[in-house]
Amino acid sequence: MDNRYLVIFDGVCNFCNGAVDFIIKRDPAAKFVFTPMQSEPAKQIMQTYSISSGGPATLVLIKQGKAYVWSDAALEIAKDLSGYWSLFRVLKVIPRPFRDWCYRLFARNRYKMFGKASQCRVPTAADKDRFL
Repeated sequence: MDNRYLVIFDGVCNFCNGAVDFIIKRDPAAKFVFTPMQSEPAKQIMQTYSISSGGPATLVLIKQGKAYVWSDAALEIAKDLSGYWSLFRVLKVIPRPFRDWCYRLFARNRYKMFGKASQCRVPTAADKDRFL
């Protein structure tokens, strides 16, 4: 996948789809590409990297041959966005178990807070090249 970074996200989660839009708007170099975790490519990639699906609460980033999950994935994504988002990397000083606990708590409740779509996101024509 050349020098691009792959984000595997929950394709039916309204919050997650909003996060994809957020990343696209702050990624002028188009470094990030996306695929919903419900897709076959995502399942194969996760298997390749020995990532057991934590269900829809799992966020995965594949960057330069390395896999990041949960809070590490979110912070690594923020690091590469335009603007001041890279400042969030200071949160890495918080121990990973606590960061991941907070991440999973939010992830378990995001459908209640933001809703769930009946099917995975279909990319617009303008964003089609950003999706596997």
